[in-house]
Amino acid sequence: MARKPTSPAALRAAAEAQLADAPAPAPARSAEDLLHELQVHQIELEMQNEALRQAQVELEESRDRYVDLYDFAPVGYLTLSHAGLIEQINLTGAALLGEVRKKLLGRRFDRHIAPEDRDRWQRQFLRSVRQGDRLRCDLALQRGDGARFYAHLDCLPLSGAEPQVRISLSDISERHHAEEELRIAAIAFESQEGIMVSDAHGVIVRVNHAFTRLTGYRADEAIGQTPKLLRSGRHDKAFYDRMWQALREKGYWQGEMWNKRKNGKIYAEWLTISAVKSPEGETTHYVGTFSEITQNKEAQAEIHRLAYYDALTHLPNRRLLMDRLGQALASSSRSGSHGAVLFIDLDNFKTLNDTRGHAVGDLLLGEVAQRLQTGVREGDTISRLGDTISRLGGDEFVVVLEDLSTEAPEAAAQAKLVGEKVRATLAQPYDLEGRAFHCTASLGITLFQSHEESVEALLKQADLALYQAKDAGRNCLRFFDPAMQSTLDESSALEADLRLAVPRGQLQLHYQPQVDSMRRVIGAEALLRWRHPQRGLVAPDVFIPLAEETGLILPIGRWVLETACAQIQAWSAHAATRDLRLAVNVSARQFRQAGFVAEVEQVLSETGADPNRLKIELTESLVIDNVAETIARMQALKALGIGFSMDDFGTGFSSLSYLKRLPLDQLKIDRSFVFDLATDPNDAAIVQTIITMGHTLGLDVIAEGVESEAQLARLDQYGCAHFQGFLFSRPLPLEAFEAWLCK
Repeated sequence: MARKPTSPAALRAAAEAQLADAPAPAPARSAEDLLHELQVHQIELEMQNEALRQAQVELEESRDRYVDLYDFAPVGYLTLSHAGLIEQINLTGAALLGEVRKKLLGRRFDRHIAPEDRDRWQRQFLRSVRQGDRLRCDLALQRGDGARFYAHLDCLPLSGAEPQVRISLSDISERHHAEEELRIAAIAFESQEGIMVSDAHGVIVRVNHAFTRLTGYRADEAIGQTPKLLRSGRHDKAFYDRMWQALREKGYWQGEMWNKRKNGKIYAEWLTISAVKSPEGETTHYVGTFSEITQNKEAQAEIHRLAYYDALTHLPNRRLLMDRLGQALASSSRSGSHGAVLFIDLDNFKTLNDTRGHAVGDLLLGEVAQRLQTGVREGDTISRLGDTISRLGGDEFVVVLEDLSTEAPEAAAQAKLVGEKVRATLAQPYDLEGRAFHCTASLGITLFQSHEESVEALLKQADLALYQAKDAGRNCLRFFDPAMQSTLDESSALEADLRLAVPRGQLQLHYQPQVDSMRRVIGAEALLRWRHPQRGLVAPDVFIPLAEETGLILPIGRWVLETACAQIQAWSAHAATRDLRLAVNVSARQFRQAGFVAEVEQVLSETGADPNRLKIELTESLVIDNVAETIARMQALKALGIGFSMDDFGTGFSSLSYLKRLPLDQLKIDRSFVFDLATDPNDAAIVQTIITMGHTLGLDVIAEGVESEAQLARLDQYGCAHFQGFLFSRPLPLEAFEAWLCK
């Protein structure tokens, strides 16, 4: 503080006091001199006080600056005791720890160290205190609210009575995260995925090791090039244009790509490309990451192939056909053009399988598929076949024609032209394992023009047309028409009624006598008849094929066998009928049952019929299918006493090699040879040959369909001993047959 000025009276008194205390007086001085001297002295004292005051102000300002520098330093400062307690901490340090300074003083510092770093800190801190070593470390710390941050600690031990540690504390979270990201980026860059970095112009500036492993190109071979280095040629210009457009608009593209390795091998990859932007928003680089997915693509292709393509011919299967046909229907509806479905079935394919084996049959199917794919398409300007050729299974193929005429008659003509070309192509000889084979095909065709018909309905229509072609003699084609659908509906109703025929007692056996040359009755053939309450008498050639197709022939065949055996037993009680042999037709499906022999034995046991009076008639087609198994089954039945007759002999594929092995008793000449016997030399020669063959093999021969005396006379002339036909009697119901016998 400034001193107050001194008054003249006070100065005078001070001067007088000094004179009184002075030693021996010097020479006398005037009062004015003394006053002046005192004033000078007073000024000097005031200057000294001012200097002291200024020094004190500077000291206080210096102290304030130190406090400010300490408290508000950019880093935190702490002083810890040897026990790790916070003795001093600046405001920056308190702010970093997220607490008020007063609460931190006296608290253990390690409470603010993250659990994973706490043990490491305690070990290093104790070593620093004990050894007086300077300690620098990075730790994860926790603020008062639990938030974490990363800090760099510089610890300096202080000597003294009580050891202390001075710590400077810096927040390095941003640096830590940046280093972590760089570390992760470095690891990621050398990951299993290939990485390629290019500049904004697409020039490669960096690749990783995985890039080299996947593509075969070293870094020095790839850097400076563009990704065109890897192009396989499987993608067109439009593909790459769409990719670059997405990169420009979105800065990102991802998808499958086929590329080429250095060795020329094509491979599939899953590629992701990201654009790298500058702070100003300009693209500076592109980063592409990719991994090979060739095995995945191959596995997907294999799954798709197994699901949608036939394993033998590699043609689309039924599932894919249904999808393609649905698309064709939709396209036809939009364009107004007709389409057509061609249902193709190979004629007598089963014979090839049975005589030369399924392996050769598979060769034929493969050749048929090849001809449909290539031969038919050559020069075909009417329609597009391509992928619309399918194999449904077995020897059945389907071709879907599209873009035919909008006029039905013209579309039918176009479809017929293609169908005839298919038929002619498939009729050419096949070379199967060095042997020529001829195979024809039957075709059924139906047209479509919209969604009015379902896919299933179209296939049924084509199938019906195919059956018409088969019935017409095979090796031809037929078109579907509404009359076929009516036939199908009638067949469905007939099947429903047939299922009820046995339980409702609508089936009957009619008996047609068999006689010897003296016209004596030696037996009869049991012929199945169905008398429906509304339909009347249903012809066998109507319901027997339906029973075969639906499997109803099995319960019906069992009923026939039971009824015939019961009749044999009933006839055994009368002298006029006890010696009659009763012939029963057995279907192929019934005969091939695994338990057929046991079934016959059971019926014989239940009815008590004499097995020597039962004769089973088999067809040639049944016998030729698995000859060894057929012979074994016939021998088992033969052991029971049952006889066998081969029905319709001469119409099938007769072969002496198997005929002499069969345990037959009788050959039955088919009625087709007997009908023109008296007028046709060829039929006469065939009949003579059959009779001679039968006698040579020790077999009885019977002719069916005898309707005239001329036929009978010629048969008797050739040595045939037994006969059956309208000349003697029509098939008769039981009561009528027995009445006829009495005559």
